[in-house]
Parts: sequence; C-alpha cells; structure tokens
Amino acid sequence: MTEQTVRGRVIGAHGRHYSVELASGELKHCFPKGKRNEAAVGDWVQVQLQGEHEGHLAAIEARQNLLYRSDEWRSKQFAANVDQLFVVVAVKPTFSDDLLGRALTGAWAIDIEPVIVLNKTDITDGLDAARDKLKPYADLGVNIIEVSALDADTVQKTLAPLLTHKTTLLLGQSAMGKSTLLNALVPQAKATTQEHSQALDAGKHTTTTTHLYHLPAIDGDLIDSPGVQAFGLAHLGLQDIEHGFPEFAAHKAHCRFYNCSHRREPNCGVLDALARGEIDARRHALYLRLLDENANAKT
Repeated sequence: MTEQTVRGRVIGAHGRHYSVELASGELKHCFPKGKRNEAAVGDWVQVQLQGEHEGHLAAIEARQNLLYRSDEWRSKQFAANVDQLFVVVAVKPTFSDDLLGRALTGAWAIDIEPVIVLNKTDITDGLDAARDKLKPYADLGVNIIEVSALDADTVQKTLAPLLTHKTTLLLGQSAMGKSTLLNALVPQAKATTQEHSQALDAGKHTTTTTHLYHLPAIDGDLIDSPGVQAFGLAHLGLQDIEHGFPEFAAHKAHCRFYNCSHRREPNCGVLDALARGEIDARRHALYLRLLDENANAKT
C-alpha cells in the first residue's frame, strides 16, 4: 500500500518529536527518518502518514531562513522561516549585553529584522540603567519597545501592530519575563512562569520546548523558545559576521585592503570610525570575539 504524503508545518519540537499541523488544522505526531534531526519549528514539511495520528518527516521544504546557535561542540536550532526576532530583555535581573549582541548579529547575518523588547518597566529601580545599556542599539536604529508584561492589555496594544502578518520568534534569557509576555499575547498558551532568584540574579528555564502559536486576529504567528544562556555563532563565516554588524557598512568602503578583517590593518575605515567614537567599542569587541571563536571552531 502506498503511503499518503501530505504537506504540513512544524509547530512544535522537543528533541526528535515534532508536532506538525496540516492544512485542515489536524495535528500529527511526527518523527524524522534517519538519525539526523534537521527540522525546526516554522518549517514546511512533507509528511508520510503512519496510522491515525502519526507520521514520518519525508522532506523539509526550502527555507526562507534558519536561525540557530552553534559552538565547536554542537548546534541548536531556534526556528525557520522567521520574519522578525523579538529579543526580550528586562530591567531586572541584569541581562547579558554579550548575548543580546550575539542574537542581533545572528539575526542580521541572515536578514531577519530584530526588535528589542525591554520588559519589567514597572520596576523603576534600574530602568534608566537598562535604557543606557540599550542606547548603542537604539543608535543603530533597532526598534526598542518598552513594556510591562504584567499589563496584558497594554502589551497587546503595543506589540500587536508589530506582529501583524508576520512570523516572529520570541527569544531571551531565562527570567526576562518571556513566558509572562507570551501569556499576555497568547492567553491560551498558559506558559509556566517562575520567579527569578534575587540572590543569584538569574533564573531557571521555564520553557522546555519550542512552539508556534497562531494569532488569528492579526494574521500572525509567534514562536516561543526555551530561555538561552549562550548564543554561539561558530557557523558564521567572516562575511556573515561582518554582515551582522551593519554599523560597519558605511566605513568599510574606506578600508585600504578589500579583504580587511578590521582587526589591526593600517588605513582601516572601521578602526578609524572606532577611534572617532562612531562605532561602539563594545560592539567591535564582540566582533573580534566572534572572529576568534569562528577561527577556533575550524581548527
């Protein structure tokens, strides 16, 4: 008997288990064929049906993009076919500027538009410091939205216009209030929330799977992912990394060498701009770290 093959979209992923939504709205519990685990939430796939509720992932259709992190040991996929990235940070606990910068670079490298969502603005102690920390990104033209996830009505009114007609990935460190934000946007998600540890200035993972939620009222989709504590970009090449630093674009045309790495070359337009204060020193330092990590991963 010939197995029936149908088209669907991956809306949930946990290890090698996938939830695939068919055009009818029916969900199938699917497994990949072979040992490789390559599907990501947001992928359009071909499914070979197996019984009433299950199926095999027969093929993954061509992607618009795939956002993932990697280091020299392994890689972790976030989502595929994403229009924009919402990086959630908070007034408290302190967010990692390094991780934020890496997330933005990863998005820019594959032409995904990033938006920074500053959560917990109801906490006034530390709000000005968080804003100052985000100023270099505002200077780059990144859209920074301030919200308190506890005010669900305002969250809906503020973020809904940005989510309309788009597939958006929600990403952030643990304890940034991402699950509370998700609940404000998608009440039916009932995501687990958890108070962060004041003593450790950090939080525990509360989301363990990646899932796509539909926003039918605005024709959008929101993908929630587990909290991240690291964002390696070892898979990016030199040109990809450079593309992830859009502030370099206007200055690299003045570099003496066409293959300038913007490290220590003479007559480097990027280094000259850095010396003039036109490029943020923290951003250039991140760029150098990524170059080093990329080189180490390939040795």
